[in-house]
Amino acid sequence: MTPGGDVKPPAVYILPAPDAPRVWGLSPAERLRRALAKLPVDRVLSQGDPWPETGTVVLLRGDVVYDDSVLDGVIARPGIAMARTAASGEEPLGAHVDAASAPAAADWLGGKGEVPQGVSRVSPETVGQAFRGRLRKRETPYCLPVAGDVRMVERRMYMGAYKGVTDAITKYVWPVPAMWATRLCVRLGLRPNAVTSVGAVLMLLALWLFWRGDYGWGLLAAWIMTFLDTVDGKLARVTMTSSPLGNVFDHGIDLVHPPFWYLAWGIGLSQVGLGLPAGSLTPLMVVIFGGYILGRLCEGYFSRRFGLEVHIWRRFDSVFRLITARRNPNMVMLTLAWLLGRPDLGLIAVAAWTVLSDGVHLVQILQAEIAKARGVRIASWLRSAT
Repeated sequence: MTPGGDVKPPAVYILPAPDAPRVWGLSPAERLRRALAKLPVDRVLSQGDPWPETGTVVLLRGDVVYDDSVLDGVIARPGIAMARTAASGEEPLGAHVDAASAPAAADWLGGKGEVPQGVSRVSPETVGQAFRGRLRKRETPYCLPVAGDVRMVERRMYMGAYKGVTDAITKYVWPVPAMWATRLCVRLGLRPNAVTSVGAVLMLLALWLFWRGDYGWGLLAAWIMTFLDTVDGKLARVTMTSSPLGNVFDHGIDLVHPPFWYLAWGIGLSQVGLGLPAGSLTPLMVVIFGGYILGRLCEGYFSRRFGLEVHIWRRFDSVFRLITARRNPNMVMLTLAWLLGRPDLGLIAVAAWTVLSDGVHLVQILQAEIAKARGVRIASWLRSAT
C-alpha cells in the first residue's frame, strides 16, 4: 500500500528474448516497453535487477506481441497465470503474482517450472475485453508468439488496429492495399507525420485542380490522399509512434478540408461549360457547408450527451456510417458523376445527401433522448454483438 492507502502499481519483468524477430519494425520487448510507458506500472525491471520485496509483479515474455486489452487486464488482475493451449500443450504467456512468487513465475514463463501455487489460470480471451470503443468494434483479445509466421502476426495486429465502423471505402476497399503501403513505410523508415504531410500536399493539389475544372487529375490526387489518410493512422498504431501533435495534424486536416473540396468543385464547373445557373452556387454551398457543420455538431452532441459515438449505438447506426455524407461516400458520388460527364449533378447529389444524412442524425438524437427519458441505457450494440 502507498502512504495514501492506494494499492501500489505492479513492477513489470519482461523475460528476455534477444533473438525474437521484429514485428512492424519493433522487437516485441521494445513494443512492450512503449505500451507499458502509458500504463499504471511502477517500473520495468531489467535483467539482473533484484526482485521487489513487496507488492506485485507482472511477468511477460519478450517474444510475444500482446494486445493492449490483454495488457490492461493482466495489470489490473493480481493472482493470475495466463496461458494458451498449443499443439505441444500449455504455453505460458504471462502472470501477475505477489513479489514472493515472482521468481517461480519467471521459471514457469520460461518453461522451466510449474505455475506458482495460489494463482488462477486464465487465457487471453478471458483477461482482455472484446469491445473496443475507440476503434468502434469487437476484437478477440490476443497474445501472439512471434517465433512462427511473422507476416501472420503483422496481419493480425494490423487488422486489430483497423476501425470496425467506418465508411464503405475504408472498410472494404482500403484494408489490403493500405497494409501493403504500411509495410513499405516501415521498410523505408517513414513516420506517420511524413505520410500525413504528403496527404496534406495532395489535399491542396486536389483543391487547386478542382478549382481549375481538372476533375480527373483532381480526383486522382484526392483518392490518393484519402488512401494515405488510412495508411498514416495504421502506421502510427502498429509502430506505436502516434503523438498528440500528429493526431491534431491528421484530424485537423480531415475535419476542415472536405467542404472546401466541394466549393472548388463548384467553381470549376464553369471551366468545363457546366456552370450552375446564375446565383445558384452560393445557396448550394450554404447547404453543403451548413449541412457539413450540422452533421459534425450532431455527432459531437451525441457523444457528449450519451457517452458514445452515434455510429456505434445500434446496428442500423453502424450500417448507416458506411454511406453517411462524409468525405469518402461523397467522393464516390462526385467520381461517378464525372465519369458520366455531369460533374454538376455530382455536386447537387452531395448537397442533397448531406441534407438527408443530417436528417437521419437528428432523428437518431431524438430517438436517443426519448430512450434516455424512459430510463433506457444508451449503450453500443457492439458490447453484446456476436
